[in-house]
Amino acid sequence: MSDATSPDLTIDPKTTALVLIDLQNAIVSRDVKPYPASEIMQQGRSLAEAFRAKGAPVIYVHVLIDNFLQLQIDEPLQLPKDLPPSMNDIADGAGMQPGDLLIAKRHWGAFAQTNLEQELRTRGVKTVVLAGIATNLGVESTLRQGTGLGFSFVTVEDACSTFTQEMQDFAFKVIFPRISKVRTTAQVLAAIG
Repeated sequence: MSDATSPDLTIDPKTTALVLIDLQNAIVSRDVKPYPASEIMQQGRSLAEAFRAKGAPVIYVHVLIDNFLQLQIDEPLQLPKDLPPSMNDIADGAGMQPGDLLIAKRHWGAFAQTNLEQELRTRGVKTVVLAGIATNLGVESTLRQGTGLGFSFVTVEDACSTFTQEMQDFAFKVIFPRISKVRTTAQVLAAIG
């Protein structure tokens, strides 16, 4: 990861959007690592406030858990039986505001079978700053799909979390530097000014 000043990171609010993955009630209630969900929501709020202040799009993505696309896989999604009706709602602590976009997805990645690509292209977005839960599921799937569509990405390490430290380390040390710039919340905030 680049040093704290990160001189090679510039963010043009006219062509950059913030996309926050799955900061919803059912997901933020999970035990995630290395950062607790409350910290991920705080980092996401800070990023969203900075992007809004510069007029850059802020997009929250949530998965419709009760309508999750079931495929033939070895480990199907196991849902607890006692999920509340508000499980798909963006968590209060995530900081969503009127004017932010909300994208509903039915699988891991935010581009598959959604209008996210269209929303970004309509706004002239070329670069996506990406964060959320879980690092190597929703975040990584979105990152991989988006790079395939030609978007550049900045993935925010301390604004992402998953289920083990090893999973986080593998994503941010092995995979993400090859398909995005990897930065911290502080570096992104400094770059957007």
